[in-house]
Amino acid sequence: MENTSTTAVQKDFLGHPVGLYILFFTEMWERFSYYGMRAILVLYLVSATTGGNAGLGWTAAEALVLYGWYTMLVYVVSIPGGILADKVLGQKRAVLIGGIILVMGHGILSIEEMWAFYTGLGLIVAGVGLLKPNISTMVGGLYKEGDIRRDKGFTIFYIGINLGAFLSSLIVGYVGEQIGWHYGFGLAAFAMALGIVVYLWGQKYLKDVGNLLSKEERNEGASLTSLFSGLFKAPTQLLISGILLALSFYGMCKLGIAYGALFIFLTIVVAMMMMVYKDLTTQIMKDRYVVMLLSFVLVIVFWGAFEQAGGLMNIYALEKTNRILPFTLPLIGNEVPASWFQSLNALFIILFGVLVANYWAKRKLKTKEASSIFKMAVGVIIMGFGFVFMVFAALQFETNGASAMYWLVFAYLFHTIGELCSSPVALSFITKLAPVKYASLMMGVYFASTGLGNKVAGELGSFASEAGDIAIFAGITIFTVIFAIIVLIMLKPLKRLTHGAEDNERELIGAEAVKIEEKETI
Repeated sequence: MENTSTTAVQKDFLGHPVGLYILFFTEMWERFSYYGMRAILVLYLVSATTGGNAGLGWTAAEALVLYGWYTMLVYVVSIPGGILADKVLGQKRAVLIGGIILVMGHGILSIEEMWAFYTGLGLIVAGVGLLKPNISTMVGGLYKEGDIRRDKGFTIFYIGINLGAFLSSLIVGYVGEQIGWHYGFGLAAFAMALGIVVYLWGQKYLKDVGNLLSKEERNEGASLTSLFSGLFKAPTQLLISGILLALSFYGMCKLGIAYGALFIFLTIVVAMMMMVYKDLTTQIMKDRYVVMLLSFVLVIVFWGAFEQAGGLMNIYALEKTNRILPFTLPLIGNEVPASWFQSLNALFIILFGVLVANYWAKRKLKTKEASSIFKMAVGVIIMGFGFVFMVFAALQFETNGASAMYWLVFAYLFHTIGELCSSPVALSFITKLAPVKYASLMMGVYFASTGLGNKVAGELGSFASEAGDIAIFAGITIFTVIFAIIVLIMLKPLKRLTHGAEDNERELIGAEAVKIEEKETI
């Protein structure tokens, strides 16, 4: 949701609104809890049921299927989370309620019972669905339209996400693997509680963002009831929805109830997206909306490849990587915990996040190509090339029976640079193009796209047991690079459809933008 209030913008610290840093630390602790649990979830599932730190003893394929469903649902629920924020709660309150539910979910996971395991995962899905899209939309609301600091603000926010992820992979990973899985889950609950404390303390810096729109403003956008009732008066949209619904029931018969329910949900989302398009009042809004929806396809492709990190690559580190060091470290000895490799992505983001953001900002000021679609496509290409190192790792494993740790390090490095070019940019891009009255909903759809990418990642990872690691890693590289090149070929017409949503940033800020880029200290 765009916020043009000057109050929030004028209260700056280190060149950005103070509220950015409140949201930074809130999201840092939320991501600490989520990524800490994510780092040990698959390892817990595949660990033997006997021994000092017993797991559930699932096969790798079973674990990756659950991982795919879980990480998909975490983000897909962002759609109802965004709707609730737009129409009922407001983003600010939705973030608070989501955080409280997350504390409950992580806390219940610390109980060593299967009912607690599934209940905890369900609560985490609901909590992230409320918190994740709305805190990101609040970041966008801190900046006026055309403020060139917005992309860099999202990168700073993104560093907060990854500071939490870095610390959690080390701390929760160590506690989970060395002390007990459920102690690790409990530690994640404590971290989320800290995030709530920070968020409540900083409310005075967030007075002008995240509030529920007035009744008149909410009524400017069509209600969900009117959107779906209008579907029966729109023959083309109704026909498309009917075909998709029929395919969903066919999928339910062939693949089972779970997949059928997913397909039905996606049909509802597609119908809603078509009716939102029909509800928009100007061609400029409609064109920008179309580009935003197309960018979601890039998001699905990116995360479908990238999220091998928490699944297939996590298991690869555990089972096929030589993790023995030539020296001894305190607490862990000379064997690196498999979960610690999850911290590499976050560490590289902390190290290179601002550098990458500055590179793109300076490129934009020099009138070189730096549109969001361009950056996202380049990010997909760089990330795709990271899997080349995993191909080398798999070849080495076939020869020697184990692969070196540096292949994982190089892969995560390339994945990180690709992520920095793509993910924070996508968040910022949505706040530029989304209609104000559907702001949280569109952010929810973005995270749902991320969730679908996670599901694709889980399916690809589980397929590796049949196709082999080399085929999966090489296939990901080839597909992502070709797909991104096709997007780059279509760049000019896509940019025209944005109607200068990004081109005017430099013009609106002018000399002030140059001053910010040259002298701002982060």
